[in-house]
Amino acid sequence: MRRHVIALAGAALCCTLVGCGIQMPADPEGTTERVEGGTVRVGVTANPPWVDVDGSGEPGGTEPALVSGFAEQLDAELDWSVGSEAQLMQALERGELDLVIGGFHDDTPWTEKAAVTRPYTESTTAEGTAKHVMIVRMGENRFLTTLETFLFEETGS
Repeated sequence: MRRHVIALAGAALCCTLVGCGIQMPADPEGTTERVEGGTVRVGVTANPPWVDVDGSGEPGGTEPALVSGFAEQLDAELDWSVGSEAQLMQALERGELDLVIGGFHDDTPWTEKAAVTRPYTESTTAEGTAKHVMIVRMGENRFLTTLETFLFEETGS
């Protein structure tokens, strides 16, 4: 009986928050709201076949293709920025980028400075199995959840 009352109270709280226009999860910096119908700013670092950078302006590879589909779902344009991991992470922290891709693994050292998606695919490396993730700005949880949902729908992981 007590669990039932707690569950009902939780459901009522959620309905109240939704009724007030509160989004859960939230983006403190408003990333999802800004990119929907706008522009997703994506940092890319070369790591074939995940990301190929040939100087033509638009990267190729597995991850840019996925990000292009994600942007399409958001009715957004893409603004690509090429750089080193360190440059891109600094830009992400400053809010100049929304997403960074480059064949990152789930054991990336950048987790103290940014948020990573759940692994969306795996590959075999010399060290064993690698689980691949994408990186977003710390705290932008609605954007992270939206990206993870898209990746799950596209890859089934």
